[in-house]
Amino acid sequence: MKKSWRPQTKLVHGGSLRSQFGEMSEGIFMTQGFLYENSAAAEARFKGEEEGFIYARYGSPTNDMFEKRMCALEGAEEARATASGMAAVSAAILCQLRAGDHIVAARALFGSCRWVVETLAPKYGIECTLVDGRDLANFEAAIRPNTKLFFLESPTNPTLEVVDIAGVAKLAHQAGARLVVDNVFATALYQKPLELGADVVIYSATKHIDGQGRCLGGVVLSSKEWIEEELQDYFRHTGPALSPFNAWLLMKGLETFPLRVRQQTESAGKIADFLADQKQVARVVYPGRADHPQADIIAKQMTAGSSLIAFELKGGKEAAFAFQDALDIVSISNNLGDSKSLITHPATTTHKNLSDEARAELGISGGTIRFSAGIEDTDDLLEDFAQALAKLPT
Repeated sequence: MKKSWRPQTKLVHGGSLRSQFGEMSEGIFMTQGFLYENSAAAEARFKGEEEGFIYARYGSPTNDMFEKRMCALEGAEEARATASGMAAVSAAILCQLRAGDHIVAARALFGSCRWVVETLAPKYGIECTLVDGRDLANFEAAIRPNTKLFFLESPTNPTLEVVDIAGVAKLAHQAGARLVVDNVFATALYQKPLELGADVVIYSATKHIDGQGRCLGGVVLSSKEWIEEELQDYFRHTGPALSPFNAWLLMKGLETFPLRVRQQTESAGKIADFLADQKQVARVVYPGRADHPQADIIAKQMTAGSSLIAFELKGGKEAAFAFQDALDIVSISNNLGDSKSLITHPATTTHKNLSDEARAELGISGGTIRFSAGIEDTDDLLEDFAQALAKLPT
């Protein structure tokens, strides 16, 4: 792979390995173990003196191709593919912490991510402070002598708040800590956390990377040094490995990733503008609009909006349910980043386990809806939204 290749070319050809058969589409190596020419070769492989694969839990040719292709997209030195997005989150956080350490995390997180830092980590003696991530002063005020990790997602799930990644990275490094960023909503197409100072980037590859509702997957990306010194042993011994078949599907997804995400973003932008003019809509939050509360930060760290929109209907949960149920094209699902347009009511699904107070802090009301634009014709989606809104009281 040439360094001069542009991202879309790298996503088609990057990291490809071919067997002696010269297959055009990358092969799927569905095997648990690998053979050695002799006993000395096995010993050398396990010592790390000879390159090669040992066991599918550690890595496989198919997974290696996917990881290299993700590195080409992200601009990372190394990556490890995981069985799901949450496996990536858990591995990236827990591999580098021990009892007595302290996490500072933005409070606006996907429900399961928040559970990991707020509920799971303290069970092992790891302290956690949740802050309003919109203000850098909150991150700074939360720093303690034992702070080792900062964690955030930006834009956030589901309200599309934005966190100043470069600002948080600077604070983290001044405190001798690392920054882990969940970059799912922005995608690697529109935001590069490593270039902004983050130490580790994670994705639920289930979302835009697969993008076609087929499989689970995740990936952790960072420097070669961090992967080898912090993540590798955790990864090998706890076993969050991605199936080679899923890795192959994700590689196929990467081939069309830029085409899909650009179409999704174009539709999301037009639908956000449409919603902003509707009487039934109390507010719209979209990173591609000038009225986003943190448009200045978006201009610094994102090159385009997102395929996601957050909006609030007047009439609360009753109106939200009625609207969702009236849609013809758009499907109700808690996934996102799919080729098919999807809609979710966070208060009763992805964030239902939060307390009423916690949801209120995040701006998640009964009328809040998260929309993930698909690749359908934009005008068809606009007409679907219009007919569903027309059935609600004005």
